[in-house]
Amino acid sequence: MTAILELRGVDAAYGATEVLRGVALEVAEGGMVALLGANGAGKTTTLRAICNMGVRVRGEIRFAGQRIDGQPTEAIVRLGIGHIPEGRGTFLSLSVEENLRLGAYLRRDRGVSADLSRVFGYFPMLRDRLHQQAGTLSGGEQQMLAIARALMSRSRLLLLDEPSFGLAPILVQEIFRILGVINREERMSILLVEQNARLALDLVGQVFLLETGRVVASGPSQQIAADESVRRAYLGQ
Repeated sequence: MTAILELRGVDAAYGATEVLRGVALEVAEGGMVALLGANGAGKTTTLRAICNMGVRVRGEIRFAGQRIDGQPTEAIVRLGIGHIPEGRGTFLSLSVEENLRLGAYLRRDRGVSADLSRVFGYFPMLRDRLHQQAGTLSGGEQQMLAIARALMSRSRLLLLDEPSFGLAPILVQEIFRILGVINREERMSILLVEQNARLALDLVGQVFLLETGRVVASGPSQQIAADESVRRAYLGQ
């Protein structure tokens, strides 16, 4: 299967502090991949390196066959990568509709209205709160808004950083269910950073494990979940 995202020998640092060392991973076109690891392993830095956000990068990063390492963040977004950071990055003072339309800001086509209807199909509550200030939404609703805003950009690849953080389990299950639907129905490629390893392993097809900035294991999710050391470290079994 063709890879939409490839990292080869990627190092990343904040100033003199090196965080990633020789990271290699890939996401297949239409695939779902989880990047798992303990706090401080370098998961968030990997997503920031892909988008060239505040981190110094060496190595090769390709998106849809094109090298993007060193390109400006805006150019990377234009190519079709949507990044949903930890904390959601919602514009709290703007309405739900304004947040969604900002997601389509870089587009030059006339399909924005159709895409609003499309995201309301996944997140009906956003239609009901269209004129509500985003900062008044619950944490789960803000996470849904952040995902919907990324969909409005017509991204081909979603990078999600801890989408379950701070949310009630029932909301987390619903968000993960919707991500699965988006992947299946739209063939949306997804790279997921997630502390809830059990949920991530149930959702994705491929897993990469990071420890202190290095990929130490990778493989199909069922294979990784069956590994005894992984079960002890990440699943508490």
